[in-house]
Amino acid sequence: MRPTGRLHIGHLFGALHNWLKLQKEHESYFFVADWHALTTDYANTANIKENSLQMVMDWLAAGIDPQKSVLFIQSHVPEHAELHVLLSMITPLSWLERVPTYKEQQEALSNRDLSTYGFLGYPLLQSADILIYKTNFVPVGGDQLPHIEFTREVTRRFNFMYREVFPVPEPQLTQAPKLPGTDGRKMSKSYDNCIYLSDSPETISAKVRTMFTDPARLRRHDPGHPDICPAFSWHKLFTAQAVYEDIHTRCMSAGIGCTDCKKILIDNMIKALAPIYEKRIAWENKRQEVEDILRQGSISAKCIAQATLGEVRDAMGLIV
Repeated sequence: MRPTGRLHIGHLFGALHNWLKLQKEHESYFFVADWHALTTDYANTANIKENSLQMVMDWLAAGIDPQKSVLFIQSHVPEHAELHVLLSMITPLSWLERVPTYKEQQEALSNRDLSTYGFLGYPLLQSADILIYKTNFVPVGGDQLPHIEFTREVTRRFNFMYREVFPVPEPQLTQAPKLPGTDGRKMSKSYDNCIYLSDSPETISAKVRTMFTDPARLRRHDPGHPDICPAFSWHKLFTAQAVYEDIHTRCMSAGIGCTDCKKILIDNMIKALAPIYEKRIAWENKRQEVEDILRQGSISAKCIAQATLGEVRDAMGLIV
């Protein structure tokens, strides 16, 4: 993940729950992509360190276990950069220019100067991130599939030109629920409409109480439309199925109002998120231990990365 700071519940259901499953089944590597943060925010780097620590505290609070997985900082393993350079020697420029997100992000971030090689080349750096560990599976959302296919093309080209060093990685698609923010729009820090994993029960309660509901339901006795209600959609994640179905039925017949519906949601959310919040407070008071975990993880990752680079150098005819 890019170090954008505290994580919200969209990250929990969109990525972290899947990571928890993967760390039980596979040798897993999770890293802070601080170099990737520079590809679009190179002019504003003041918060990268603090954002990195805040993000990793959320990982740990959610259950990512440094005894089971390797947690590290991308820039602390410079082998990523070396492999990126070596792969850049064989990657056609046209391959980078045709990556769909290249033009999409230029348009979306038109207020920033993205006419840099770092921005153009970040899919190849992502490929190096993946291949340096001879990765078999990459957990991604659907929007990242073009990047994985790009990596697969680079892998096949390298293996064909030199010798088979890398397995061709497979995407492991993460089905992330579409979770609206408190204002009904997509949950995003830029919209200031998030509920964070580090939010207290009091903060969660306050945010949910003011959350947008069914825009077509103007009065308490009006029948509701739960399927278009931003608040009700959260019940799918936090409320037991039987209760969820009961609320759905009662809402459609005006048997329950938005205030009572939110009260049930608040109770369920606080109960579900309380263990994460409590662990999060504990980690906030153990910052040095968080840094030590990342430092040790970077050493472990570096050992694997160095071995892979030795094979790459040898395959390319360089002195090992």
